[in-house]
Amino acid sequence: MKSPFFAIALAFAISARAAVPPGWTNDYAKAVETAKAENKNLLLDFTGSDWCGFCKLLDKEVFSTPAFKDWAKNFVLVQVDFPRAPLSPRLKAQNNDLKAKYPVGGYPTIVIMDPSGTVLAKKVGYQPGSGPAAYVGELDAALKK
Repeated sequence: MKSPFFAIALAFAISARAAVPPGWTNDYAKAVETAKAENKNLLLDFTGSDWCGFCKLLDKEVFSTPAFKDWAKNFVLVQVDFPRAPLSPRLKAQNNDLKAKYPVGGYPTIVIMDPSGTVLAKKVGYQPGSGPAAYVGELDAALKK
């Protein structure tokens, strides 16, 4: 028989993996409301946060940096996660709906859209070591197209 400590530790590990990074949300509907109220666009990060190596590098080398955070202050940041760790049925359904609406062929995929859902830019992948300046430059270039 497994101890109660094991069950608590397992629950903590699962919830820790599913945590959304500071400054990000995983609630798309609320993000759209915020974007409309603040007159901002949305940046969706389609990720496999607990298994995708390039996603982890993008988080570490770009998203967690002050340079990216400064650039991203003009966006509502939404994490659309497809982890191996379990998600709530509501969150899993939301993420699958978003993936169907904005087809994702690989991870990470970044989709920038206006609050009405019109896609303004899309970027697939991450080149390790490119850093925040290069990545933000690529996003800005994609937005200008």
